[in-house]
Amino acid sequence: MPAESNPALLTDEPARPPRPTLRERKKERTRRAIRTEAFRLFREQGYNETTVEQIAEAADVSPSTFFRYFPSKDQVVLADDLDPVMIRAIERQPKDMTVLQAIRQATIESFAELSSYDFGFETERTELLYSVPELRGAVARELERNIDLMAAIAAKRLGRDADDFECRVLAGALTGAMLSQINEGPYDPDRILKVIDFVASGMKI
Repeated sequence: MPAESNPALLTDEPARPPRPTLRERKKERTRRAIRTEAFRLFREQGYNETTVEQIAEAADVSPSTFFRYFPSKDQVVLADDLDPVMIRAIERQPKDMTVLQAIRQATIESFAELSSYDFGFETERTELLYSVPELRGAVARELERNIDLMAAIAAKRLGRDADDFECRVLAGALTGAMLSQINEGPYDPDRILKVIDFVASGMKI
């Protein structure tokens, strides 16, 4: 899930985002070039051995430009571009759906939107995130952020506060359940749906 969620994505009336401007498309190309070159270098020489300066040079940008897009090297890995896609998909779901029903259907729709490139990139990103020991502290912060984001989504659909007990417990249970399956295939749609269904069933065993 960008490292910081966008509150504007949690508005009451979901709307199709406007077509990006030329400036926005150029910025997105630069951002993608930085991430693509960073992951190439991570594969070739290792995460710890790769410097910001090397990434910037490979992407044909200055280090200062790198930092305009990513505040640190670990944010290149942490930034989750699927957050906005998933949030919009959840907001499209009928209000009479339960929170987990909405998340389930949004998961199906979000995966349908992914290109093969983006699917492969997100799979590699997640595998790297959970395999590099130096990123463990960042992973813990990301886990907290995901719980906060999921609790906010649940609270919005239910008309409750984001710190509502049940919303936060649901968010924690779902996020923890997803995390438990990360080594089995972080972007396996069938496994993700299976996790959601199990949580929805009350986790009866």
